[in-house]
Amino acid sequence: MPARETEAIILKTFPLGEADRLVSFLGRGSGRMRGVAAGARRIKNRYGSTLELLAHVQLWYVERETRDLVRIQQAELLESFHKAQSDYALSTGLALVSETVEMVLPEHEQNEPMFRLILLAVREVERRGKGSLPLAYFAFWTVRLAGWLPRFDACADCGKPFGDRPAFQASWHPGLLCEEHRRPGMKPVSKPARDLAELFARERLDKIDAVFESEPGVRELREAALNWIEHHTERKLATRELLEPS
Repeated sequence: MPARETEAIILKTFPLGEADRLVSFLGRGSGRMRGVAAGARRIKNRYGSTLELLAHVQLWYVERETRDLVRIQQAELLESFHKAQSDYALSTGLALVSETVEMVLPEHEQNEPMFRLILLAVREVERRGKGSLPLAYFAFWTVRLAGWLPRFDACADCGKPFGDRPAFQASWHPGLLCEEHRRPGMKPVSKPARDLAELFARERLDKIDAVFESEPGVRELREAALNWIEHHTERKLATRELLEPS
């Protein structure tokens, strides 16, 4: 059976047996898949750094109808993110990206916009040396691409515009509520955070000035988006608790 070729992002790897690795990857043309990289745990192996977290690679694999796992034959490194991978705070952010993708995307479903979003976010973490703004952008666009983004201008219950007043959100509610209809335990999404969401919606991350890294709304928007991801997937993001406060 001939090998298939795809541009891919490595999502996770796990030890398999004594010498192999189980690899989860997102192919640009194939969607999210899992495969076996034979001999990848040996000291001398042909994969090198191509299987690092969120490495951007060209991948060749063989798929058989009777097996869930493909067999990875070759991987060539297109782009790695060594600075981010070697820094604890930044690598935690990369792990959150990986975990989110695993939760949100079904297997074998091509998703070109999500592929491009991951690369954009990870490249900006590497370039900026900071993860707060890229992670907020990634989380916001993950929610938007999934079709889960609520209205940011008015209460989901009564439809009353927020104006300059804060809105409120929680992981157990899919929308934003006004102060009158907020539930106990909800956290604010301020006007600056909602303005930042509008900026994210119209500008690419690599065009957004670094001055926005220190905006107080960055963490609010990130946390709101992560709450919506958890709400709609009905799963908790384990790496979320490891993030440093923005």
